[in-house]
Amino acid sequence: MTKSGITRRRMLCSAATGGLVAAAGSGAINTAGAQSARRTFVLVSGAFCGGWIWRRVADRLEQGGHKVFAPSLTGLGERSHLLSKDVNLDTHIADVVNLIEWESLENVCLVAWSYAGFVGSGALERIGDRVSSVVWLDAYIPADGQRVSDLAVETVRKAIQAAIDKGEPGVRGLVKISTDAIVAERDRAFVESKATAHPVGTYLQQIKVSGALQKMAKKTYIRLPKFPQSLFDKALADCKSDKSWATFELPDVGHMAMLDAPDRVSELILQAA
Repeated sequence: MTKSGITRRRMLCSAATGGLVAAAGSGAINTAGAQSARRTFVLVSGAFCGGWIWRRVADRLEQGGHKVFAPSLTGLGERSHLLSKDVNLDTHIADVVNLIEWESLENVCLVAWSYAGFVGSGALERIGDRVSSVVWLDAYIPADGQRVSDLAVETVRKAIQAAIDKGEPGVRGLVKISTDAIVAERDRAFVESKATAHPVGTYLQQIKVSGALQKMAKKTYIRLPKFPQSLFDKALADCKSDKSWATFELPDVGHMAMLDAPDRVSELILQAA
């Protein structure tokens, strides 16, 4: 995608080669050229997961000489001991903002997965000048004033209410994964062993955004249609209708594409930077 707003639309097909196949637009993807420049990536995980979920992608990007940060948000992953009722959406936004500010990062490619669409959108309101490109991987694109609980599926809303009723600081999830729509069977036990309760307060706080995400010059939305989520379908459709977004689909992998297909996810992220 160029600064003039010209965008390429691609679909990553399920061919045995795992190669990139054009869905629309022109020209082959020049991954060799994209890999020649050293980039900085901040990879933000979704609900119940920490930075651990990005390890395979981070390894591939780092092997190419790139700088990669995959923070675990407060109360999750190795920071699960910090789970409390005081952790809210602002806390997670501050996690990302402070990482970028304290590490003095510039020209960042910010990657947000799933729930992290809220976190990334909020963070861009404060550090958008330090970010040169964004990748939303099966992620929410929230409007001002929305809460995660407003958009969550019914099972998650029930889990949120159960946590509130019990006075618990976190929402339980991913106790048992039984579908490829989330992750392939080979990684289910691994994910179940790492997943933690998600801070309930992050679901309940309204986000304050003024459109910083939409103002980004380079924007990519990647949809994983194997995972049924109407709001992600709508996000993809909205992005396809907006020439400032590049859009892709990985139809043969689950919601945790960074585990199912780390090579292809790394390729797309690198191309989008």
